[in-house]
Amino acid sequence: MQLRRYELVDGVMDEFVAWFGSIVPVRTKYGFTVEFAYADRATNQFVWAVSFDGDEAAFRAAEAIYNDSPERAACFAGQPKRVEAMHLGLVEAVAV
Repeated sequence: MQLRRYELVDGVMDEFVAWFGSIVPVRTKYGFTVEFAYADRATNQFVWAVSFDGDEAAFRAAEAIYNDSPERAACFAGQPKRVEAMHLGLVEAVAV
């Protein structure tokens, strides 16, 4: 699973959340599952996780195909900059 934490541009949280809904079906089409998504308004961050069946190599290969897809390009076309910084990493569950 990949954990994705975005530091957003000030004042765009609602716009970003509305737009994010358009990208989820594209991720799904390419075999990904959006596990969760949270808006942290206090810190102006959007945190979400996406998974893909298989190992890290399978995830990376699927991500490359998704990133080059015309559907993803269409979702990003004409969109203003809303993300100041991205923090991405593959994570694993731990027992608690």
